[in-house]
Amino acid sequence: MLTTTIGAFPKPDSIPLTDWFTKQHGNYTATYLDELASTTDEALDAAVHDVVTAQVDAGIDIPTDGEIRRENYIHYLCRHLAGIDFENLGHRMIRGITPAMLPTITGPITTTGDSPLPRDFRVAQTATDRPVKITLPGPMTIIDSTIDRYYFDDVSLGAELAAAINKHVLALAGAGCRHIQIDEPVLARKPTVGLAHGIAQLDRCFDGLPEDVTRIAHACCGYPNYLDQDDYEKADRHAYLEVAEALDATSIQVLSLEDAHANNDLAKLLPRFASTTIALGVIGIARSRVESVAEICDRLEAALAYLPTDRLMAAPDCGLGYLPRGLALAKLRNLTEAARAFS
Repeated sequence: MLTTTIGAFPKPDSIPLTDWFTKQHGNYTATYLDELASTTDEALDAAVHDVVTAQVDAGIDIPTDGEIRRENYIHYLCRHLAGIDFENLGHRMIRGITPAMLPTITGPITTTGDSPLPRDFRVAQTATDRPVKITLPGPMTIIDSTIDRYYFDDVSLGAELAAAINKHVLALAGAGCRHIQIDEPVLARKPTVGLAHGIAQLDRCFDGLPEDVTRIAHACCGYPNYLDQDDYEKADRHAYLEVAEALDATSIQVLSLEDAHANNDLAKLLPRFASTTIALGVIGIARSRVESVAEICDRLEAALAYLPTDRLMAAPDCGLGYLPRGLALAKLRNLTEAARAFS
């Protein structure tokens, strides 16, 4: 049974970048470029190499670059799209619950310059002979993480975002990346929008990929504001039931779902996927308790009642940025040991 991580990994202390996790969704975007200027490409590359190596040493089959260069998984890519203004930030609630200062959409969305992702991939891939996965935000999530002052129409905006994201996806594939993931957590909060147009736009992001590139989507139920927060308003996991068949009908080959925070009804959910591989979240990403190997095995075994082993992967619920490094690695080691029991 293959294992993977989802995106973020704790940034090494040597990297002076304030991110989503340390600022709790606040003003991190305003300071990102200044902080980036205070470090060097060499230091960032070394940090990426370090976190990829750490994931591989923990046994992960398909690691990510840890999103080390990013202030968060969304706005890093948005900085490479024309039509998005990072100078004049505006205030709004993201995911309907969390206040943040966000960039504004002020003109047509197009790509601008070369994508940063091929270089990110090449740097990360030098750390291992295992395939490195690179992540991008999806249209629904970008829309929910910006302020639209131009389109005033999410269907048109989403379509143009999908076309722009697709260019970055194709650039990644051209650089040799064979595992490309689109993050669309807003899908779990707005399943009706997803069914109306969001899932089709998500699928559009993968247009034109070679057959040897694995198309992956990730839809978690949301981060809390801090580690071990009990009262955070996550998306309703039952939204997965609403969108399962529609996702299964797309070109997406692997779907990453959150399960550790609040277990899904696997008997209702997993049979709805006729062909999609499920990367099941079996370790919590914002809880300090380390799941035991036996506990993880039990959940994987429960999933195997409905999926064959070659269509089940073991993963965290989401990115690991909230966790101290040692805690993240302890969870990953137990994850990989559990997965090996089904090899």
